[in-house]
Amino acid sequence: MRRREFIGLIAGAAATPLAVRAQQSTLPAIGFLSSASSTAFAHRVAAFKEGLGQLGFVEGQNVVIKYRWANGQYDRLPELAADLVRQQVAVIVANGPAALAAKAATTTIPIVFLTGFDPVPFGLVASLNRPGGNLTGVSNLNVELGPKRLELLHELVPTATVVAVFINQTNSNAESQTRDLQAVSRRLGLKLHVLQASTERDFETAFATLGQLQIGALMFGTDGFFISQSERLGALTVRYAVPAIFQNREFAAAGGLMSYGGSDIDANRLMGIYAGRILKGEKPADLPVVQPTKVELFINLKTAKALGISFPLPLLGRADEVIE
Repeated sequence: MRRREFIGLIAGAAATPLAVRAQQSTLPAIGFLSSASSTAFAHRVAAFKEGLGQLGFVEGQNVVIKYRWANGQYDRLPELAADLVRQQVAVIVANGPAALAAKAATTTIPIVFLTGFDPVPFGLVASLNRPGGNLTGVSNLNVELGPKRLELLHELVPTATVVAVFINQTNSNAESQTRDLQAVSRRLGLKLHVLQASTERDFETAFATLGQLQIGALMFGTDGFFISQSERLGALTVRYAVPAIFQNREFAAAGGLMSYGGSDIDANRLMGIYAGRILKGEKPADLPVVQPTKVELFINLKTAKALGISFPLPLLGRADEVIE
């Protein structure tokens, strides 16, 4: 091969990555800000991209997605949000506590949130029908379903008069969750212990106290970090042989007794659709906050048998899936 041809080949190879980067830099960018981890949210990201696809956007072809994961460390969210603002993304999508960080970081970049709580009291939007400002999104109200989870747990294990709830004290809605669950526990005649956990190490410490506190049943508050640890939490409830309820399927599939909550897949797909609509020119202020109505119930019958618990037939009939 001649020297001139060789140099030409090298120059062409070196220019290719630059060309790809140049092409990507001209594409609109979505900032994906999450309080959890990429591993735990893989199927949720897939649902989000499915929603984007319904509007004609495909990652790497006509849109770029810049991911920022806090991995359960909520104190990292403000800087991660600020970084996306510096990147000048076209829209930011944010889940749970990440939505509050995104709102604090910009008043101009459109934000599409996914929350498990009512976004109005937390100041994300002025109202559900007329969000105003630069935010809109999806609220699956999983926090509001917390009292219902406690009622279901009591219905299934009526002899458990002492119940514990895991709460992440670093979550902005920790106080309101605790207050609501304490009110329900008093109505049901239950003694409720609040166990705080914001790191993986806290789980082992808290589970070790269940016997000492004579806990008969256990539930988990709505929290992005807990969701990212749902499989581990399900396995821990099996190890400690405690009937427990959570909000998503992964928990029940990992051995947890029962899960009850809004559909994560539907909510993330809707978030993708809203992000696509904004990329096409619609304004967040004109898009009402969506509240999905689908609530899913998952039951692990194998765990129930191991714990000596019999599910009433009407409850089994209501289940979206019975895991055996």
